[in-house]
Amino acid sequence: MPTSLTTQLDSGVYTIVLNRPKEYNAITPNLRDELAAAIEAANADDNAHVILLRAEGPAFCGGYDLGWSTEYQTHEESPSRLWDSVADYTMMSRFVDTYMKLWYSHKPTIAAVQGWCIGGGTDMVLCADIIVAADNAVFGYPPSRVWGTPTTAMWVYRMGLERAKRYLLTGDEIPAAVAAEIGLILEVVPEKQLLEQSLALAQRMAKVPINQLIMLKLLCNQTVENMGMASSRTLGTLFDGIARHTQEGRDFVEKTQSLGWRNAIRERDNPFGDYGSRPKNHND
Repeated sequence: MPTSLTTQLDSGVYTIVLNRPKEYNAITPNLRDELAAAIEAANADDNAHVILLRAEGPAFCGGYDLGWSTEYQTHEESPSRLWDSVADYTMMSRFVDTYMKLWYSHKPTIAAVQGWCIGGGTDMVLCADIIVAADNAVFGYPPSRVWGTPTTAMWVYRMGLERAKRYLLTGDEIPAAVAAEIGLILEVVPEKQLLEQSLALAQRMAKVPINQLIMLKLLCNQTVENMGMASSRTLGTLFDGIARHTQEGRDFVEKTQSLGWRNAIRERDNPFGDYGSRPKNHND
């Protein structure tokens, strides 16, 4: 029985709901594995035409659970052993492979986003075919300031080279209205209408035969595949490990041990006046 999410099939729409609201649906190995299984189940179900991914609580996904991820890095390092980049790549690839199931799913995937969707949350959600966001949604990759790079590397493909550089080279947050304007997501709707409108879009797609949906999705995705997405993803996953093990990355982990990860994030983001400098509780 899944503990990090729930699923439901109705009217051709297979809904996957991230269900760790108190933790802002922060990503853990358990959530990763349950999400992978749910996407596979949806693709295997002949009654499911479209997959809708949404989340309970005030945030869609605050990124990786830093309690788990910083602890992992602390334990993997020791004075007598050098960092193993291949082991790190293998570990992170398990997360990346799960997010990419949204992209490689035979059936269309729609994400309905509210509140924070940042850090690793964007690695996940940007793999969906279509993103509908509530007007209170905020996107961004603050780990680009220290301790990470986007593993799925979807930014350039979704909004173009210069805009991707503008937001990744600063780590600045992107309000939902701006995200829609620059092409990172499809559209913004009032928060109270998010579920209704995203579900209506999914149900409208579900009226189309599955074979048509599969062919049309493959046709669109192949353009991005031809642009070299697989190699970008490999580089993004490798660079993420390297970024977490630079001197600055290791210093950040040490700060999380002494200050606590929320305070360490606030210290990182305070000079920019966003993310952790305002909310009292969210992950990265």
